[in-house]
Amino acid sequence: MLLNYETVFILTPVLSETQMKETVQKFKKLILDNSGEIVNEEDWGLRKLAYPIQKKSNGFYFLFQFRSEGAFINRLEIEFKRDERVIRFLTMKMDKYAFEYSEKKRNKAKEEKIKKEE
Repeated sequence: MLLNYETVFILTPVLSETQMKETVQKFKKLILDNSGEIVNEEDWGLRKLAYPIQKKSNGFYFLFQFRSEGAFINRLEIEFKRDERVIRFLTMKMDKYAFEYSEKKRNKAKEEKIKKEE
């Protein structure tokens, strides 16, 4: 049974644009290769951290919302820990209400964007 998850991870700010995209693609491919399905992907860009992590005060933030088997999450988190480009990550299981809320929020943002373009 596929469950809904949301993962936010922060990449070190010293990466080039291509290195950053390669890292994101690596984790995206990992999810897809393990019978996962990516529902939403957001690049939040370079942001200031609330407190220094590994002597860094900025980081590139990314969000993945995906469906996957529960056993896969352990493997995903091990890969996050092994990758030295990831300075922090958090994976949360979303209940159906949280998942529906985020879906409504995305749809509303898309509608507002379309209205602004008109």
